[in-house]
Amino acid sequence: MRHIVVMSSTSAIGLMALFLVDLLDMYFISLLGHAELAAAVGFAGSLVFFNTSVSIGASIAMGALVSRSLGARDIASARRLGASAMLFSLIIGSLISMIMVSNVEALLALLGAKGVVADKAADYLCILMPSAPILAMAMAASAALRATGDAKRAMLATLAGGIVNAILDPLFIFGLNMGIEGAATASVVARISIFVIAAYGMVYHHGLMARPRWQDFRCNLKPIAVIALPAILANIATPFGNAFVTRFIADFGTDYVAGYAVIGRIIPVAFCLLFAISGAVGPIIGQNFGAQRFDRVHRTLFDALLFAALYSLVVSLLLWLLRDPLIHVFGLRGDSAELFALFCPWVAMSFAFNGALFIANASFNNLNRSYWATLLNAGKATVGTIPFVVFGGKTFGAEGVLIGQAVGSILFGIAGFLLAARRVHQLKVCHERKEEEAVIEPAMPLTPFCSSRAYMMEDAQLEVESAEDTDTKQL
Repeated sequence: MRHIVVMSSTSAIGLMALFLVDLLDMYFISLLGHAELAAAVGFAGSLVFFNTSVSIGASIAMGALVSRSLGARDIASARRLGASAMLFSLIIGSLISMIMVSNVEALLALLGAKGVVADKAADYLCILMPSAPILAMAMAASAALRATGDAKRAMLATLAGGIVNAILDPLFIFGLNMGIEGAATASVVARISIFVIAAYGMVYHHGLMARPRWQDFRCNLKPIAVIALPAILANIATPFGNAFVTRFIADFGTDYVAGYAVIGRIIPVAFCLLFAISGAVGPIIGQNFGAQRFDRVHRTLFDALLFAALYSLVVSLLLWLLRDPLIHVFGLRGDSAELFALFCPWVAMSFAFNGALFIANASFNNLNRSYWATLLNAGKATVGTIPFVVFGGKTFGAEGVLIGQAVGSILFGIAGFLLAARRVHQLKVCHERKEEEAVIEPAMPLTPFCSSRAYMMEDAQLEVESAEDTDTKQL
């Protein structure tokens, strides 16, 4: 539990810095006095979330493979995998950037953005999206740092990015009168800062990156892709589900979209520790899996669930107490205020089950079952979202959309954690059976616990008995 708390909290501090900056973006933009700009950030945020989810999926392979190699004491393999995973993240980030920038107007139209809102969202994305490769490599480097247990250095990287963004936001938005484009520019500079600090720690402090070679990349591409591609598919399922929710809420009017946009910025800040816990639990599970310590894997899984549940309960209570001040700070009125009031705390409580699913996905990605995470997240984004959201929206209006989304999260959180517990139990039983089969009175000891002196005495005794037999035969 202590290991989980330390790894999660240090990671969460860095993530909270970035999420707080996103929240500050929304606050600064709300000061401009145009609801259309807040809605534009909400639409753009759905596509940025998609991009970030792809980057996180690619970084999962880095954390899983490097932590396993370190657990098995194979440093050379960890360095080669680090270089190959970094190159993989660069390629994936570049592809996503090109696809999204070239189709930004069509993607916004699919989300329901129109007129001035769509134009402003496109301006924001065209500045921010080209930095997707930098974000992907920054997240991969941070995952490598967490794989070594160096959560502090990973925290400092993201914390520095958040500070840079917080300083540049008001300067660009108000000082240079750049508006929403200024917020995007500040985010680009922050991403560069995170990459520089995280990559320096990975390469120079821990030496976890060999010189990139095409031959190594070809050899390592399969194990990387086996983890990364299912993890990417699993992660992008969530923004697809959120995009559907945004599109459905858009039918109820711009005020509801603005309220949902504020909720979308509050969630990462309030529940940043849940988002961090999967990245923190993954290396713990990966290193113990590499060391064949399944008892510790089992304990990590259940301690993480307890931690996530208690944290979610405390945060939901705080949101309920701070509901009215938050509505006032973000200038929410009418429909947007009602939607936000429903979220605090009733819908927020369902995030404990999201935490259970995050923990389950982290275990799947590190226990050779990454496609299970894909299936669960895809199921949550489709059958766990669409029918519940449609039914809730048609029955209770925009508020019913949030309720429907929460119900789907509860069901899939329970299912995911039960599957993860079952997988860990199977591995534990299989390992114990192999150990029992290996210890069947071997002729020579199979463990290093017998001293060399004991071996020498046993050999000497055998030689004496052999000599006595020979003398007896001769006589």
